[in-house]
Amino acid sequence: MTTTSAPTRDRPRRHVLRWVLISIVVVLAIVVASFALTPTPGALVVRTVFERTARDLTAKLEVGAPTTDLVADVSYRVDDPRRFARPVDDPDAYLDVYTPPGTTTALPTIVWTHGGAWLSGDRTNYAGYYRRLAAAGFTVVSIGYSLAPEHRYPTPVHQLNDAHAYLAEHAEELYIDPDRLVLAGDSAGAQLSAQLAAAITDPDYAAVLGITPALAPEQIRGVVLNCGIYDVPAMGGSGGLIGWGVKQALWAYTGSRNFASSEAAAQMSTLRWVTAEFPATYITGGNGDPLTNTQSKPLAAKLTDLGAAVDTLFYPDDHTPELGHEYQFDLSLEDARIALDRTIEFARKVTGADGPAA
Repeated sequence: MTTTSAPTRDRPRRHVLRWVLISIVVVLAIVVASFALTPTPGALVVRTVFERTARDLTAKLEVGAPTTDLVADVSYRVDDPRRFARPVDDPDAYLDVYTPPGTTTALPTIVWTHGGAWLSGDRTNYAGYYRRLAAAGFTVVSIGYSLAPEHRYPTPVHQLNDAHAYLAEHAEELYIDPDRLVLAGDSAGAQLSAQLAAAITDPDYAAVLGITPALAPEQIRGVVLNCGIYDVPAMGGSGGLIGWGVKQALWAYTGSRNFASSEAAAQMSTLRWVTAEFPATYITGGNGDPLTNTQSKPLAAKLTDLGAAVDTLFYPDDHTPELGHEYQFDLSLEDARIALDRTIEFARKVTGADGPAA
């Protein structure tokens, strides 16, 4: 009778274990390499985090939101030979329009561009916020655009310009007053709104961007900027997890790992391009948002120095509760409710609106 020793029995098991360990090491190496060589994995991680936050805030904003009329899923890059040399098939180019119930006449209009680090977000996010603005007597347009890493700068700039053209062409049917427009946005959407406003009011900057603005300067009565980015190279100095996320987002959107020195970053940095002709502007940011001191306050100071009309809502460093990025959408906070009131007050002032529609 033959017996097998323990070492002989363990040999196949060690062989399998060795290959399992090798496989794990290879997989980890591939993962590490993918994060180092392309922004896509990191961008998708950041997108997941931002989308979760947006869903939570959108759900909260539904509570107590007023009823409005809604025209949804409007394609703004339609096959229009006046603007496009060939048919356009853009699945991201849609917008939604909110108006007070029973609206039959044109109203001053707030055109909102959503945030999400240029790689997340949707025009339906924060719908309860748009309905509150509409209930205050405005037509409110929420514009969708293409996201990174699937699409890069300057795709959203051209899409938004086309959206502006569509709104002007279809103003009557959408109850838009094309001569009383307010461009608005949050976070990356604030950056895009500021960029379009700067292009509309400065032909030289528009030429740098390679666009012919669809709107005239006199049509833009004001700009609302919440927690935005206006000096992209200044975004590169953050450390920790937040800094990593910022770098992944900007790498994905600009297409350059060294985004701070890229042409895209220079064009996106409206702090460098604004002029005295920039529209009246409302700017806010929370005291717990790192973008406030590096982005929002410098832009407010620059516009003030240029002589542009600026209305700001900032908070002392020791303000409690600490107000983070996108604080204005959390209406459980008194400070967010104040910010909403200030936004409505500003929009009414610059457009000459009297209040809610009858």
